[in-house]
Amino acid sequence: MASGSMWAAVYRGENKIAIESVPIPQIGPGEALIRVLACGVCGTDLKKIHYGLVPPPRIFGHEICGRIKALGAGVTGFQVGERVSVTHHVPCLNCHYCRYQSSAQCPKYRETGTTAGFTPAGGGFAEYVRVMDWVVKRGMVLVPEAVSDDAATFIEPLNTCLKAVYRAEAKEGESALVIGQGPIGLLFTQLLAVRGITVIAADPLKARREQSLRFKAAAACDGDPTSWMTAAMRWTDERGFDLVILTAPNAELISSAMQAARAGGRLLLFGQTKKDDPFTVDAGTICSAEKSLIGSYSSDISLQAEVADLIFSHRVDVDSLVTHRFQLSEIERAIEVASTPRDGVLKVMVNP
Repeated sequence: MASGSMWAAVYRGENKIAIESVPIPQIGPGEALIRVLACGVCGTDLKKIHYGLVPPPRIFGHEICGRIKALGAGVTGFQVGERVSVTHHVPCLNCHYCRYQSSAQCPKYRETGTTAGFTPAGGGFAEYVRVMDWVVKRGMVLVPEAVSDDAATFIEPLNTCLKAVYRAEAKEGESALVIGQGPIGLLFTQLLAVRGITVIAADPLKARREQSLRFKAAAACDGDPTSWMTAAMRWTDERGFDLVILTAPNAELISSAMQAARAGGRLLLFGQTKKDDPFTVDAGTICSAEKSLIGSYSSDISLQAEVADLIFSHRVDVDSLVTHRFQLSEIERAIEVASTPRDGVLKVMVNP
C-alpha cells in the first residue's frame, strides 16, 4: 500500500488553485489506488473554480486515466499495474430514478466516488486518486495498450454526449445543427455523423469550423443565429433542423436555437448546468409547433461498453482533440488556456 505524500492542485476558493503536498489517499476493502497518468480539464470544473460554486478545499479533475498502484481486499477483475479509465459517478441501479432511466438523478450517483483528499471532487488533478468500491465494481474500464492515456480520459465525456444523443432520439437520415464546436461539440458532431445524420456545425472560431468538417460535418457556419437559419433553409428544404444541440452554456442562445428546429423537432440543452439560469422561450412554439425541449446531464453507466468501443476502435477520433498538455505544476496555466476559447485550443490535458 502506498503511503506518504503527493502533489495535488487544491481548490482554495473562487479562482484560487494551489499546488500543495497532501497525503496519498488510503484505500479500504473493494477500493483501488490509481497513479494518475492523464486528466482532462472539463468545463464543469472550470465553472466551479471561476464562480466558486462549491466550498473549498477540494481537488478537482474527473476525466481520469491511470495505472493501478494498489487494490483493496476483495477486488476482482483487475490487477496492479493495469491501466484503467475511471468514472467518478456511478448509480445504485436500484432506486426509482435508476429504474426509470434517470440514473443521473440517483442519490448514489450524486456522490462522487473518486477522491484525492478533502471533500470528494474527482481527484484527477493529483498524483494519486482513490477509487471507492462501488466505482471499482462498475466504473473502471481496462485500457488496451494501443490506446493512449489521453484517449482513455475521453470515456467519461464521450459517455455524456452519447447519452444525450439517445435522449434526443437522433435517427439516421435526420439533420442536426450542433451549436458550439469545442471539444464537446466536436464529439457530438462525430457521434451524429457516424449514425448517418447530416450535421451542420456552428462556431464563431474558424479553426473549430474547419475541424468539424474534418469530422464529417456536411457544412459549417459561424456563431451568428442568422447563419443557423440560412443553413436551415439550405439543408432542410426550409423546414428547419430535425435536431438542434446547444453545447454552449449561454442561455441567451436558447430562443434562437429553438427557432432553428423544425415544427415537431427537438432542441437539446447540454451546457446549461449552472442553476438559476433563466431564459425566455415562446411557449406556443413548444405547444402548437410541437417542438420538444430536452435536457441531458452527465453520463449513463449502461453505455460504458459502447463508449469504450467507439474510442478503442477509433470510430470516434479523440486524440485529435488534444491541443495542449501541462504538468500538474502548471495547473493555473492549464485552467487559463482551457477557459479561453480561441483558434488552436481544444482539449487541455493535465499529466500529473
